[in-house]
Amino acid sequence: MTDSTLETEPAAASELLGDRVELTRRFTENLATHGEELGLIGPLELPRLWTRHVLNSALVAPLLRPGLVGDVGSGAGLPGLVLAIARPDVQFVLIEPMERRVAWLNDQIGDLKLSNVTVVRERAEDVKLADRLDQVTARAVSAFRKLLPLTAPLLRDGGELVLMKGAGAQAEIDAAQKEMRKYKVTDARVQILGEGITEDVTRVILGTVRG
Repeated sequence: MTDSTLETEPAAASELLGDRVELTRRFTENLATHGEELGLIGPLELPRLWTRHVLNSALVAPLLRPGLVGDVGSGAGLPGLVLAIARPDVQFVLIEPMERRVAWLNDQIGDLKLSNVTVVRERAEDVKLADRLDQVTARAVSAFRKLLPLTAPLLRDGGELVLMKGAGAQAEIDAAQKEMRKYKVTDARVQILGEGITEDVTRVILGTVRG
């Protein structure tokens, strides 16, 4: 990796992350250095690592509440590790089935000295958590209707889905009405984050699980 390969840190990073930006820089540099060789990011991602991945994840941080938040399919730590850095007042559990990625996540937790996050090596559909989650996140995992069986059962009554999505987020909600009824998801809606702050906006599907 050369310095010119990694995207220059955008000005919005300090605005979004405040006094947590230095830790975020370290994580981003670690990901830039090791991410491709570990199969965590593609070879074309370095020139947009900050805007497309790190800040894209950090925009979700204000939506989280103090409590227990799960991240399904954490992979490289996007958004789970970024959110754990940004919100030290929130407890996180990162759910990831692949051994190589679990090792990476645990290495980063140690390197960054994060005390508010643990990793569970398990598929989301098989995981058994001691406590139900207050909120659950996921990024680029699957279509909304396919994500619901993996995420909604992990939430407590009144828990919230906070699922990062692309431009077709509303269409995914429209296509998931049957699954929403099955998993008792109400008030599903799209929220757009980052307008006027970052180059790329972040779209999030929010929804509440009842019962």
